[in-house]
Amino acid sequence: MDVSRPYGVISHPLDGAVLHVLAGTTGGLSGRRVAELAGNAQEGVRKALRRLVDTGIVEQQEAGNAILYSFNRRHLAAPAVEELTDLRRVLLTRLAETFGAWKRPPLHASLFGSTARGDGDSSSDIDLFVVRPGSLEADDRSWREQIDRLPGDVRDWTGNHANVVEVSESALVDLRRRRPAVVDSLEADALTLLGPDVAALLEAQA
Repeated sequence: MDVSRPYGVISHPLDGAVLHVLAGTTGGLSGRRVAELAGNAQEGVRKALRRLVDTGIVEQQEAGNAILYSFNRRHLAAPAVEELTDLRRVLLTRLAETFGAWKRPPLHASLFGSTARGDGDSSSDIDLFVVRPGSLEADDRSWREQIDRLPGDVRDWTGNHANVVEVSESALVDLRRRRPAVVDSLEADALTLLGPDVAALLEAQA
């Protein structure tokens, strides 16, 4: 799955980009504005808008000398389109629920990297940072089963490889002191899925 443009799973990528823009608005937008927000050339967007108007999922209305386009929320496909364009949020929810349901819950879990920033693609890893509580040994069977199952679950949900960075609670002091690249990435764009946020977690180790 292209984690920054997940609507490409079942649609022409450009049509999906246009729908993503229009589904995020309640008013009408000009073709030029749609192209700007979608980050695509105007001519390609115009063609996509014509295709989508033909299906009825996009409506057009004259406004003076301009034509404004809007997402038709009464269309039978509208709920499916809205859900598809919101798959990044669905992924975050699924991950949070998964960590919350673990028999041996982590002290902290977060998403970081390109998926967290929203600029990844179908080849991007889904980077996860997981902190094992100090009360659990690294070879605890239940814990290891959970960690080992996680990449397969992410692959099934998205088609993307999961990069799981697992550290123990006791290792946080060393992370804060050495500040490897992963710490900079976590502080820059981590989205907390369970437990305290990264800044609070590292600050607690001061």
